[in-house]
Amino acid sequence: MRLAELSARSGVPTATIKYYLREGLLPAGRRVSATQAAYDDVHLRRLRLVRAMIQVGRVPVATVREVLAAVDDDSLDHHMRLGAAVWALPHELGGTDVTADDDGAEVTEAARGAVDALLDRLDWPFARLAGADSPAYRTLVGALVRLAQLGYPWDIDHLTPYGRLAERLAVADLDMVQGYGPADEQVEAAIAVTVLYEPVLLSLRRLADGEESYRRFGEQEHAPGDDAPEADG
Repeated sequence: MRLAELSARSGVPTATIKYYLREGLLPAGRRVSATQAAYDDVHLRRLRLVRAMIQVGRVPVATVREVLAAVDDDSLDHHMRLGAAVWALPHELGGTDVTADDDGAEVTEAARGAVDALLDRLDWPFARLAGADSPAYRTLVGALVRLAQLGYPWDIDHLTPYGRLAERLAVADLDMVQGYGPADEQVEAAIAVTVLYEPVLLSLRRLADGEESYRRFGEQEHAPGDDAPEADG
């Protein structure tokens, strides 16, 4: 397909596609003349992935380039390619350097110990082995530090159900990823699922919280729609 068709099928303007080509986010097309190139479904799939990361995930171009380098690294086995690509994605809370005072250091060490104990209880050996090398590990530690500093303490018993739910989500994620074809497509799908499904998970959690709140506190007082305006006539 030519550039115009690639643009039409992907929904990405030609100027944006040319920018992605210049930035190395999209492989060059097959040259068919001095001024034209041909593209195929590989370009279309990669373009959709780049669009998901930049437009939906708000991932910086430099980070997208790092993610794609991991996707295309044939020297890694399948598991490591998946991990390297997802690890390169931004993590909201960043590292654990929350405060420089002694109390902050103590809270951070306690949070690290809690995360390690949680991973042991969940029997997650890979996460335990990766430890602080994992961006998700560092983000989790940082989140627990913030909770403690703001007066919302946590303990392992409270965190364990969240870990068990995450296990079930991981099974669903990887089942979806394995439904795609070759390994390259599976790695790309893993990134897209991570970026595109996190808003889905957040929305479902908030909807579920509202539903549970209604069951516990509101069901006896009012039903949905009680305050809706009456229709005219």
